[in-house]
Amino acid sequence: MEEDNKKIHLSLTRRSFFSTMGIGAATVVASGKLTAWASEEDKVIDPMELTEITLKINGRAHRILVEPRWSLLFVLREHLGLSAAKAGCERGECGACTVLINNVPRYACMTLAVEAQDTEIVTLEGLMKGEELGHVQQAFLEQDAFQCGYCTPGQIMAAEGLLRSTPKPTDEEIRKGMGGNVCRCGAYHNIFQAVNHAAKLKRGG
Repeated sequence: MEEDNKKIHLSLTRRSFFSTMGIGAATVVASGKLTAWASEEDKVIDPMELTEITLKINGRAHRILVEPRWSLLFVLREHLGLSAAKAGCERGECGACTVLINNVPRYACMTLAVEAQDTEIVTLEGLMKGEELGHVQQAFLEQDAFQCGYCTPGQIMAAEGLLRSTPKPTDEEIRKGMGGNVCRCGAYHNIFQAVNHAAKLKRGG
């Protein structure tokens, strides 16, 4: 009886051992495959690697080499010489860098240049007709809607975007439409007047 118990104990021990080894080996193999899959899927793009993109800005196509990390603001100012969009906070708070992307006001500092492919980009320079000011630019001039002028390009682009979607905005719609642009000089009263005046100019008033 004692010998039979020993045989059963040894048999169970061997069985447990080989079962454990089998599971361990399978785990090692599986983890190796998972690691291989992860390494294939989680390839990190080199931020320094140059990529060729085409940006359509103010009706003109620009083919340029950019790093994936470059913002649209950086490319506009430093590589294309379109310096109207200003570098203010560079973290999406002040609105000095506002441009239109597919007619919607966007912060150029928070938009990667590679994201802006296949879109229509308009900067302040694109509102002019030769040397003639656009309606919103003319309205800001006539209503004295600036002091230091640093935020003015972004204010004008925000107003342009608002008036393209809402040709006859209410005062509340103007406040909301211009809410993403900060004027540190506090010229808001004149800015709102300028937007109202620009709406009339665009309608032929």
